[in-house]
Amino acid sequence: MKTQLMAAGFVLLSFMLPLKASAFTGLYVVGDSLSDTGNVFNLTINPNTGIGLPPPPYFQGRFTNGPAWIDELAQKLNLDSPTPFIQVLNGATPQGGVNFAVGGATSTTANTIDSNLLGLPQQVGAFQTVLNTNQQPVDADALYVLWLGANDYLPTESLDFVPFTDSVQTLENISNAVQALASFGVQNLVVPNLPNLGNTPRGLSQGESISNSLNQLTQEHNAGLSTILAGFSQNLGLNILPLDVNSLFSNPQSLGFTNFTEPCFNAIAQTLCSNPEQYLYWDFVHPSATAHGILADAAFTALQPQSVPESGSAWGLLAIGALGTAGVLKRQQKKFAISKEN
Repeated sequence: MKTQLMAAGFVLLSFMLPLKASAFTGLYVVGDSLSDTGNVFNLTINPNTGIGLPPPPYFQGRFTNGPAWIDELAQKLNLDSPTPFIQVLNGATPQGGVNFAVGGATSTTANTIDSNLLGLPQQVGAFQTVLNTNQQPVDADALYVLWLGANDYLPTESLDFVPFTDSVQTLENISNAVQALASFGVQNLVVPNLPNLGNTPRGLSQGESISNSLNQLTQEHNAGLSTILAGFSQNLGLNILPLDVNSLFSNPQSLGFTNFTEPCFNAIAQTLCSNPEQYLYWDFVHPSATAHGILADAAFTALQPQSVPESGSAWGLLAIGALGTAGVLKRQQKKFAISKEN
């Protein structure tokens, strides 16, 4: 237990002034399949079957086998899971905020699942459309999330997009999106970095050379993103939390995963594992529901007020050790209890 407790910790550098997580009035999300809670599903529903993408055994339009980290973070914030924006455009009243994230989104206008689906610029545009439709200013007391970039670099079967071999364009596109959100009046913004893409089952399947290149590209992206966010926190008046997902999942074994190189669900071979809670990856690129839960725990912990010195004009620098440990241990206890029952 001591080993797990120590290994579960990692250091997260935050340029965000301490905020009381329970005080957020809503959750608004821009991103890709890691945060999509039903937009692609609603956009691709077959009227004859009522099923959209991704289909079962994926969970209720999520690109995983259970609730996504956005669902779980919303619950921890005492909010409803944010309403997919497609439902809002169709007349639904937003509950808990609005989720604009679309599976397959790149930082460009391209989408790797379907060319008719949204990329980052269209999501930002949809955000502005919802604001204009409701004729209300942006909720400055809400929490906003912007997380994407993986689809810019990973190998894809899309005929409309060629993956980038450097991070320059991706970082510029993300920078433009952050500036746009700030111009709308966004105040509190979470921007996670990327896990090592070469360590995903898809990355590993490409061979050692490509896997290593993807990991190098990931580190380049994360370093550039950190620099951009540090500058924005000083110049745009934003409370920015750059969530270090890369460090969180750098040692999967310490988080209780026994398989972190293979997918639980292999859509090519049509095989499904019997113990998904022990897999880091649900499919070739997407984390399992267990991993999503760990990420939500870490994000929520990072949002809690910290007892650190603050400067009136500078951002607090938070070094959070053992981030998400409590949530990890809680999930491990639950997993052990289930295994005993079985």
